Amino acid sequence: MKEEKELFSVGHRACAGCGEPIAVRAILNEAGPNTVAIVCTGCLEVVSTGWPETAWEVPLIHAAFENSASVASGIEVALRKLGKKDTNVIAFGGDGGTFDIGFQALSGMLERGHNVKYVCLDNEAYMNTGIQRCSSTPYGASTTTSPAGKYSIGEDRPKKPLAAICASHDIPYTATATIAYPEDLKKKVKTALETKGPCFLHVLVPCPTGWRFSSEKTVELAKLAVGTGVFVLWELRGSNFNNINITKKLKGRKPVTEYLKTQGRFRHLFRPEIKQDVIDKIQKDIDEKCKRFGVDL
Repeated sequence: MKEEKELFSVGHRACAGCGEPIAVRAILNEAGPNTVAIVCTGCLEVVSTGWPETAWEVPLIHAAFENSASVASGIEVALRKLGKKDTNVIAFGGDGGTFDIGFQALSGMLERGHNVKYVCLDNEAYMNTGIQRCSSTPYGASTTTSPAGKYSIGEDRPKKPLAAICASHDIPYTATATIAYPEDLKKKVKTALETKGPCFLHVLVPCPTGWRFSSEKTVELAKLAVGTGVFVLWELRGSNFNNINITKKLKGRKPVTEYLKTQGRFRHLFRPEIKQDVIDKIQKDIDEKCKRFGVDL
């Protein structure tokens, strides 16, 4: 259902241009008021629950950094025992609390088959605690724990393909989305809510502070991520990737340099002492991914 009242209210403390409130507002308005939200420690929790105020207009439980999925599992079982089978249980986690710290709990939740919709809000680093790298940080990005130096490219590991890993649990529904395409996001939320069993939504939410770009360019950056093939929009029922549905095909995909040049975290890649083959590797990896997914028209 589409809710007229904003269920994630204004007045939160998010940074200017933060992508997370945009995503959460769209998700909750699609889910409606008959929803219980579970939020683990991270940017979203910090900016929206400063005592004695809250931006949440639905029941909210704050979980520890690593156990949003575990708490959601318990809530889902309790509601089911009480006969409240129509209440939406939505767990939110950042990339640190999902890709890394919370992955064990998430995997268990998916394996046990809880009727929980898990949303990963991915800004590609531990932004809440100081922009440290995590397994969602893309290759070449500079963070405080993968800093670029005279001869350093920054992060030297590829981004973990978490949505594909979750889909491999053979769950009913997995999807990727971004705030740049709100109708696509809301459609996938609706599909997840209508699907019985565990569902995983991976939502890219650009971060002006950590990515180092001007705050009015958040949506533009999210579009560039899709338009260059950095972030592929897809959905899948089950675990057979032959049945994947690409929800945003690309005609005339843009070179990755158009994306990299917009962000301070990649600025060092264009210094003369950094070899061109670093950018060439990033482009090659994207080309191979897009070919594998069948993104290009």
